[in-house]
Amino acid sequence: MDLGLRGKVALVAASSRGLGRAVAEELAAEGARLCLCARGEAALEETRAALAARGANVVAVAADVSTTEGIEAVVRAALDAYDRVDILVNNAGGPPAGPFEAHDAAAWEAAFRLTLRSAVELTRAVLPGMKLRRWGRILNITSIAAKQPVANLILSNSLRAAVTGFARTLADEVAPYGITVNNVLPGYTATERVVQLAERASRERGITPAEAMRAWVDEIPMDRLGEPREFAAMVAFLASERAGYVTGQSVAVDGGWIKSLL
Repeated sequence: MDLGLRGKVALVAASSRGLGRAVAEELAAEGARLCLCARGEAALEETRAALAARGANVVAVAADVSTTEGIEAVVRAALDAYDRVDILVNNAGGPPAGPFEAHDAAAWEAAFRLTLRSAVELTRAVLPGMKLRRWGRILNITSIAAKQPVANLILSNSLRAAVTGFARTLADEVAPYGITVNNVLPGYTATERVVQLAERASRERGITPAEAMRAWVDEIPMDRLGEPREFAAMVAFLASERAGYVTGQSVAVDGGWIKSLL
């Protein structure tokens, strides 16, 4: 299937590893031109070099999208290199785990900046160009927690829901301009984030990380963790010409973990 992405410009946040890197690799394989960002400069450069070695047209900038300066830097890099952004993939590392009383006001503020504000402000920066060209794809990588809250993840549960409300409202506003806005919800996927959560769960519950991981897998009908490339394939489809009539949706890639009907 030709997804119609050749030559499109995609800005992928938090793309040096994990789901963000998998998305960048998938979009590059479809012929998109890439602007990548992440806080860790060494990992980001390794990712950029690996994609360039495969023939991708890619630029990268070390930036923290929880800050105004970081957002401005990555958008400027994309526009300097390509003069446009057709596809925006909002992504950021997950907020810290823990119950309500473990997080003070500063932790809530940091989670807001990382999870919600970064998506809002990156969108604000690229939306005028998309409207002018009457084509765009805005994709937010959120979490299954947006549909079915996950225990011990109150920050993520709260802020992912806020991103969902933002995206669903914006989708209606920009639909007349040929712009779609969708959320993609990863379930338990084989990434560093899941390993970190398993290690925390093991300390709190007095079990091994493998046992914590097994407990999660037991909740998944497919009886395994997802692979980042499986998640990335959904993002690439929703970014494509083929998905031009899909907007305002929250699509889970979770092996059947979410139990709700909708």
